[in-house]
Amino acid sequence: MTEPRPRHRARGQFFATPDLIDLLYAFGDNPHPSTGPLPPTITTLSEILEDFLTETCHLASLSASYSRRQKIKVDDFKFVLREDEALLGRALEQLWKDRGLKEERRLMDVEKVGGGGAGGAGGGAGAGMEELGALAEMGGVGGEAKKKGKGRGRGGGRKRKVDVAGDEAGGEAKKKVKGEQASP
Repeated sequence: MTEPRPRHRARGQFFATPDLIDLLYAFGDNPHPSTGPLPPTITTLSEILEDFLTETCHLASLSASYSRRQKIKVDDFKFVLREDEALLGRALEQLWKDRGLKEERRLMDVEKVGGGGAGGAGGGAGAGMEELGALAEMGGVGGEAKKKGKGRGRGGGRKRKVDVAGDEAGGEAKKKVKGEQASP
C-alpha cells in the first residue's frame, strides 16, 4: 500500500542494531559471535519493519477516519490486525500485560501512601488512612483549604431551600420544598 502523502525518509536506520540482531536471532538466525549478521541484512530488516509499522499506522488511521474520528484508538489497530491471528494475539497479550502492570503500580502507590503496608515502618495500614484523612481535611498537600467559589456551573447558583420533616408514625423523613405542599 502506498502512503497517502509520501514523506521524506531519513537516511540510516530507525531501529538500533543490537535490537535487530536480537530479532534475527529470535527468528532463527545463527549467532555469529565474531562478525554478526551482514550489514545489508540489518538494513533490509530495518526497512521491512519501518514499512510494516508505517502501513499499519496508515491503515489504523484510515479505520479511524471511517469512524469519523481524528484520533486513532487501540480498536483501530485491532481492526487492522484482525486477519493475522498471531499478530493480533500478541498485541492483545501485550495490552493485557500493560493493564496488569498499571494495576500493580496503582496498588503499590496506595501501599506506599498507606505507610508501607501492614507491619511496615509507617505503623500499619491504619496510619496511612489517618494521613490521607488529615490531607483531605487540610485541602491538599499545601495545607491551604480550597475555597469554593460561585461558579456558573452545576449547582453554583441559587439553591432551593429544603425542609426535612420527620414522620413519627412511619419513621421515614419527607422532604418538603419551600412553597410546595407536603404530600400526606
